[in-house]
Amino acid sequence: MIAWTISAALAAKSLDRVVVSTEDEEIAQIARNLGADVPFLRPGELADDETTTLAVLRNVVHELEVREGYFCDAVMTLQPTSPMRKTAHIDEAVALFSADPQADSLVSCIAVPHIYHPRSVMKRDDQGYLVPYLNDSQPTRRQDKEPVFARNGAAIYITRRICLDNFVFGGRLLAYMMDERCSIDIDTEIDFERAEALMAQSI
Repeated sequence: MIAWTISAALAAKSLDRVVVSTEDEEIAQIARNLGADVPFLRPGELADDETTTLAVLRNVVHELEVREGYFCDAVMTLQPTSPMRKTAHIDEAVALFSADPQADSLVSCIAVPHIYHPRSVMKRDDQGYLVPYLNDSQPTRRQDKEPVFARNGAAIYITRRICLDNFVFGGRLLAYMMDERCSIDIDTEIDFERAEALMAQSI
């Protein structure tokens, strides 16, 4: 899966550098062979199941600054579990973010289907009966429900360097919209099979 992400990133015109963070030398060598930059291995304490994306980004940025004097204005995070994300999505997201100097971050999103809209969602009350999840009135027509958005994995994060002390995404947050097909996030074997089938259709 990492090959799809590296390929898309390297083809993007908007990125200055493509860096892979990993603690595994085999993965590092694969990434290098594919053309990505792996200037150092991630420390073991940042390679367990509890490690946050924010901690990894802080480590990468810090090491690049200390080791190479390399400073960036913003960081884009591309998780390999989103293989349907394409080069065009990367360049479009950068263009959207660059056009708004007040934005602190950007996250790729998908529109929430109306049946999963917060105004459609219900919960059980103390007696086991369904009641609206939100306390306010529920529109019965889907066109009366305001658009709402969900992060799609996320396939793309962009964070200003000065904001990495606080978050990966937050503050004045932009949404980069993607469609359902390109928003597949691989968490299960079924997700992988679905992505594989869609990729086969695209070849």
